Amino acid sequence: MGRAYEVRKASIQKTGALKAKLYSNYAKEIYLAAKKGTPEIESNILLKRLVDKAKKEQVPNDIINRAIDKAKGNGGEDYEVVTYEGFGPGASTLIIRTLTDNVNRTVGMVRAAFNKIHKSLGVTNSVSYNYDYLAILSVKDMDEETVFNELLLEGIEPVDFANEEGEIVITVKPTDHNKVKDVLEKLNPNVTYLLDEEGMYPKDKITLDGEDKELFMRLLSLLEDIDDVTDIYHNVNLE
Repeated sequence: MGRAYEVRKASIQKTGALKAKLYSNYAKEIYLAAKKGTPEIESNILLKRLVDKAKKEQVPNDIINRAIDKAKGNGGEDYEVVTYEGFGPGASTLIIRTLTDNVNRTVGMVRAAFNKIHKSLGVTNSVSYNYDYLAILSVKDMDEETVFNELLLEGIEPVDFANEEGEIVITVKPTDHNKVKDVLEKLNPNVTYLLDEEGMYPKDKITLDGEDKELFMRLLSLLEDIDDVTDIYHNVNLE
């Protein structure tokens, strides 16, 4: 049970974005989902769920509609997901997820952020082997035993399954993310997700002090300021 709690704390500690950046990130994600599949909400389940999530975070409808309309046309941006791994001060490590239409621009800006604190990017898997790629969902007002049994009937084996004061927290492999949603929405078509995330979560966390902590916080700030950066995951305990 403790594993879900630790993973959930890691999710909460994932660096957030300001509202304007949040809107921009959702616009890119929605465009990408619509471009890869059918650009129609009702016939593209991934797009539908992404739009539902965006609306819950109060992303304006015009931003959502513009992103879908753009995916229906020819030309325009061609976004792709690019992930970088880096080494921060002390024993800190970071994984930076970006959505970009210009990889050279993005890698230059991410590298410059690390250079400013005299740290560096790593090669692929130089950091990520110490992280777990997981999906986490949580819901309330559902029967724990029923949910668990339905997951097993669908061949889904949770990495962790916990009930925290009436809130069911389900941790699974990302390949099972949408399968879990299918189960939950079959049990309750109006289910509300209190948590609905996929991300990289550190197997072990560290604590930084003094100058190392100051440099790490500066690095986070520099990375947050990059428009193409959508998520930052790290192994530092900031509590």
